[in-house]
Amino acid sequence: MDAILNNLLLLTIFFPVVSSLVIFMMPDDAKNTIRRLALLFSLVPLILALVMWFNYDRVDAGMQFQTMLPWFPSIGSSFHIGLDGISLAMVLLTVILTPLAILASYEIEDNVRTYMFLFLLMETAMLGLFASLDLIIFFIFWEFGLVPMYFLIKLWGGKDREYASFKFIIYTMAGSLGLLLAIQVMGISMGTFDIPELMNTWVNIPPGGVLPNTGLPVDLVKGIAFWAFVIAFAIKVPIWPFHTWLPDAHTQAPTAGSMILAGVLLKLGAYGFIRLVIPLFPAQATTTAGILAILGMLSIVLGAYAAYGQWDFKRLVAYSSVNHMGFVVLGIAVMAYAYGLPGQVEGLNYSAIIATNGAVMQMFNHGISAAGMFFLVGVIYSRTHTRDLKQYGGIWTVMPVYGMILIFTSMASLGLPGLNGFVGEFLVVRGAWPVFTIQVVLSMIGLLMTGAYILKGIGETLHGPLKPEWARLPQMTLREHLVIWPLMGLMLSLGIWPQWLLAVINDTVTKLFS
Repeated sequence: MDAILNNLLLLTIFFPVVSSLVIFMMPDDAKNTIRRLALLFSLVPLILALVMWFNYDRVDAGMQFQTMLPWFPSIGSSFHIGLDGISLAMVLLTVILTPLAILASYEIEDNVRTYMFLFLLMETAMLGLFASLDLIIFFIFWEFGLVPMYFLIKLWGGKDREYASFKFIIYTMAGSLGLLLAIQVMGISMGTFDIPELMNTWVNIPPGGVLPNTGLPVDLVKGIAFWAFVIAFAIKVPIWPFHTWLPDAHTQAPTAGSMILAGVLLKLGAYGFIRLVIPLFPAQATTTAGILAILGMLSIVLGAYAAYGQWDFKRLVAYSSVNHMGFVVLGIAVMAYAYGLPGQVEGLNYSAIIATNGAVMQMFNHGISAAGMFFLVGVIYSRTHTRDLKQYGGIWTVMPVYGMILIFTSMASLGLPGLNGFVGEFLVVRGAWPVFTIQVVLSMIGLLMTGAYILKGIGETLHGPLKPEWARLPQMTLREHLVIWPLMGLMLSLGIWPQWLLAVINDTVTKLFS
């Protein structure tokens, strides 16, 4: 028992890999057994994560559940993992969404064994990245997570899956090239890839000098490395104008793939900004925070307008992710501005703590509501075999329970007070207002258009005259209810009492600015 308790994080990360190997050794025709085993296996990391959640020490609020093992000592890299309040929230999001996405995948009939194998592998990649405290380990998990999603889109996607999967992998790998080069230079010059150690050595190198072991100018290398990190993570978020891969990937991905892509994978980029870019490059982050705030504002506004212009229901929800993640970027911009200027502006740290809390909360909340929206699009698509909003109409009269659930989830995505979407966006706006007032004011245009595209989706789907071809649509199944109701419970609980999550996040964020 002590061995399990002392290695909870290690077990949480690597249990899905072991599970995937068990799944892969099963006969391909045992589809039902494979589905049930995959779901059962995916619940184990959830249980382990909950044990860590209830054993997390909020008074400490630093890195906990740490493991450091020798891995590549000759270059200063070790297998170093751990969790604080921010990464613990992201791990919790991952282990909640993965079993729900697997349950949503029960309708997959082709090559079920490989599908579940890839899904469990992807869970390990996501969990490993959120826990990584070594740059090499971080990069390995970063790249490792691309492969399962690429094949999920390519093999089980829509008619344009070849194009969408290729665009997804090329965009993300293009950003990864600069990221890898920057990581190598940082590790070679400092003699270590350990992130906590680099926050002391790398950050405190005097400007104007020469980097050890390289002979390169400090200012030049830091500037190039900063932008390499920013571009890699901006593509993943994605921030406008690096977002063009996202609608295609979402539209062509299978329903569960879209749930994980929007729910977790987009958060990897935002997490990279909070965990690496700002702490490792505080001066550069402060200098360019205004640019980041402008890009966040443009993502909010242009993402909302693009969503409103869509008639493909899934594409509308895909563009809504650009819109909602724009608030995350705006909150991160406030953190970037304040992190390099501690105490220099009255009340700045207070605003930054609120905005950063809002950014992390919005990451979690968007993951829940976006996964729910993509699942509900999949529910109606599996019955009508179309996502064209113009072909819908009056479906509420046939599927009243579905209509209620769609409205509830849409309102959570919209940011209705009392549901989860409101909390993160409110905190970001409150924290950003004293720092980036103009960007916040302009962002309200996007907030207005958010209501417009949400109401468009609801109105075209549920209201109006009933088309004859939809008169006998089957009701939602028990399995579909089991997927959506936990998400709805989280939307409501985080809207009414966000403190159960926010308190853990806030303790860590406050410590960052102390």
